[in-house]
Amino acid sequence: MSEREQQRGFLPDFCDVRLLFAWVITAELLALVLTLAAFRNDFWQHLSQRSLYIQWIALMLAGSLCLLGPRLNRLGHAAAGLFAWGLGLGVTVLVHLAVQRLLQGDWAPDPVSLAEHLAIAAIVLAVALRYLYELHCHQERELAEARAQATALQARIRPHFLFNSMNTIANLTRADPALAEQVVEDLSDLFRASLADEDRRSTLGDELEMARGYLRIEAQRLGERLRVHWDLPDDLPLHAHMPPLLLQPLLENAVYHGIEPAIDGGETLVSVRARRGLLNISVANTVPEGGHKERRGNRMAQRNVADRLRAFYGDAAGMRIGKVDGRYQVRIHLPVREDAG
Repeated sequence: MSEREQQRGFLPDFCDVRLLFAWVITAELLALVLTLAAFRNDFWQHLSQRSLYIQWIALMLAGSLCLLGPRLNRLGHAAAGLFAWGLGLGVTVLVHLAVQRLLQGDWAPDPVSLAEHLAIAAIVLAVALRYLYELHCHQERELAEARAQATALQARIRPHFLFNSMNTIANLTRADPALAEQVVEDLSDLFRASLADEDRRSTLGDELEMARGYLRIEAQRLGERLRVHWDLPDDLPLHAHMPPLLLQPLLENAVYHGIEPAIDGGETLVSVRARRGLLNISVANTVPEGGHKERRGNRMAQRNVADRLRAFYGDAAGMRIGKVDGRYQVRIHLPVREDAG
């Protein structure tokens, strides 16, 4: 099962430290509300006891969902929700019995007290699961929008680039047939990637090769006006998985907005680093004199690349845009994953 398919269930990953922290804080807030609602003396003593009781339930349920969550998500939303709800009630009973054992020395529960606790747990769990489901639906809508944008990006090759490439091929067919064949192959690779299934995974090596192919095409048109510098260490994880067409649109922007408008052309620097489990990719280009003039659609590819990173990796990936040493630079980072996608 692919990574995307595993994430379709609405139950989140309770093994995640950030989610567990939020879960514990929510449980503590529930203990505070219930203690305030009781209007009893010795507030802090009752709060500490109720906090300990609720935190036991919260942590046991979180641990159970951490282990069972991936399997539950395969059952479908309704079945997973009912099972998680029943599991929470079962944990409440176990903790209640354990408290009875510790305080009174026997396993016989107080039926009234147990019924009250089960009623509270049933309501709170139902509200919490409903919230998680609504949050999942909202995230799915955002993901669907990001996928639609990704499809639009993959299907989008600037008309001016296509026409210029065809003119280049036509000219090379007479002057250098072998080079014309190379340009046709590079162009077909770009089209093949743009028309591929959006769920297809690429690799760093494939993306770098596609970027080289794109720059070879542009070099036939721009000649010495296009100067490219590659900063690629020998130990790069070339088999690391990543969404397709991440690097080429950034290079296309660099050429279209930084190199083409300049009379003397300019330089593009491509730098890749892999450190501490993250892949850092930087595309920088010189800025034409008079500033980085906006052209129509200047931010579209960047927004789509950022959305696709978020759709695939969540908060673990991102993009930064700015001026560095007088160059316009786009930097993206994403986790290094070499497992089968």
